[in-house]
Amino acid sequence: MTPTDQSANIGKVFFIGAGPGAPDLITVRGAKLIKSADCIIYAGSLVNVRLFEHCNAPLHDSSPLHLDEIVELMVTTCENGGNVARVHTGDPSLYGAIKEQMLKLDEHNIGWEIVPGVTSAFGAAAALGVELTLPEVTQSLIITRRGGRTPVPELEALSELAAHQATLMIYLSVSMIEDVVTELIQGGYREDTPVAVVMKATWPDEKIVGGTLSDISAKVKQEKITRTALICVGRVFGEKPFKTASKLYDKQFSHSLRSGQQD
Repeated sequence: MTPTDQSANIGKVFFIGAGPGAPDLITVRGAKLIKSADCIIYAGSLVNVRLFEHCNAPLHDSSPLHLDEIVELMVTTCENGGNVARVHTGDPSLYGAIKEQMLKLDEHNIGWEIVPGVTSAFGAAAALGVELTLPEVTQSLIITRRGGRTPVPELEALSELAAHQATLMIYLSVSMIEDVVTELIQGGYREDTPVAVVMKATWPDEKIVGGTLSDISAKVKQEKITRTALICVGRVFGEKPFKTASKLYDKQFSHSLRSGQQD
């Protein structure tokens, strides 16, 4: 349901991406909506509560609530003319479970809007100081997770995705790091493929563990990392992955905005 479909005296729900952790990595739009909200529902410890330091609205941690309880909070607020900031970690479109919430809101004729955020994949890339798509190394980024209590489609198993040799950013899987490594090697990644595990990217207690598929499991276990971490796999995370400069700024490469020069 689009925001314009609702009655003028009924509030709206904004699904807001809070970013990976650092409170100043939220978008300007998201910050303004949180500050002006009449009710804030946020995704537990995954969202930095410093985002709400200057807010007067009641705060609700959604981690102990089930779907109907969350929707009831939203509907009650909106039917009383208030707006709801539904704050998710990173970007709400990734593993945010927002579709089921939006469908419920549609049933109640409550308008909603999505405000994008910076996902932890890009927070991790920044922390590592890497470019995820290097010329002649890889031009593809796969964001995925390993199947656990919640399965993934058969064709999206890590062993299948590994065949592409792309940059992999694996969410929600660090507790299964040994299985992740096994499946990636079975799928075609070499044991010396660079890996970085970034825990709580952009938070004050951010931790980075680097290695290869051959030793990353032991290193992660030694650091006792079991959650809120991203597994980053691919040659772009190596010490010397750079092969060639892009054509974008090559003086001999012409495009619609620049003529190429000959030496």
